Formats: sequence, C-alpha cells, structure tokens
Amino acid sequence: MLTSVVDPVYSGAFADLVAPLPPPVAELTARLVALVAAHPGLSGKVMTGWKSVNFRHGGAGHVCSVFPQADRVSVYFEHGRLLENGEGLLAGDGLKKGRYLRLRPGDDIPVDRIGILLSEAIALFA
Repeated sequence: MLTSVVDPVYSGAFADLVAPLPPPVAELTARLVALVAAHPGLSGKVMTGWKSVNFRHGGAGHVCSVFPQADRVSVYFEHGRLLENGEGLLAGDGLKKGRYLRLRPGDDIPVDRIGILLSEAIALFA
C-alpha cells in the first residue's frame, strides 16, 4: 500500500490506523502520507490516540498531521493561519492557529500546492 519511502516508518502501525477505513480512504491516506513524508526534513509518526500521522521538522517542530476519517482525509497544518492561502485550499478560518486541507477519494491531490504549504510551514519556525 505504501511506497518504500514510508514503509519502514509506518508498516504495522499505519496498517492498523487505516484498517477500519473504506479502501478508497485508506489509499488516499497512504498517498498523502507518502507525499508529506517525501518532503525534505520531515519525519512522521503514527499517533494511535489521535488517529493520525504527525510530521515534525528538526527546526520547525510539529508541521502537520494527516487525519483519515470515514469519508475523507484532512491534512492539518499546525500554524495554518500564518500560511498563504491564495488558492483558497485551506479551511478552518474559525480555528485559532491551524487550518486544514480536506480531500475525498477521487479528488485531485494538489501536489505542488501541498509542497509549497509544507515549505512555508517549515520556514516559519526553522
């Protein structure tokens, strides 16, 4: 299910996280986790209590989390209110500091835009 980039990190814990989800949501989660994990400087960890995969950067701290849910997957940016949202991809204007990108199976993944958001999030605190 996962690419070799993330297999050693997630393996069983990731499989347990996505096991109760419909296959299209599990696949979308795997694709998003692989995308974020491939970003330079980020390391991820499955957080079973939060039911998420959290990503940290050595200098910037917690950058984002991938939250799979029954019908969608959210990528939560810890300091999302500080990120450029020119394309209107991020939701959560009512949140104090974070914002999130919500995707459903079948949606196009905005790969380039997610990469830019990750770079911005790291640059804020690195």
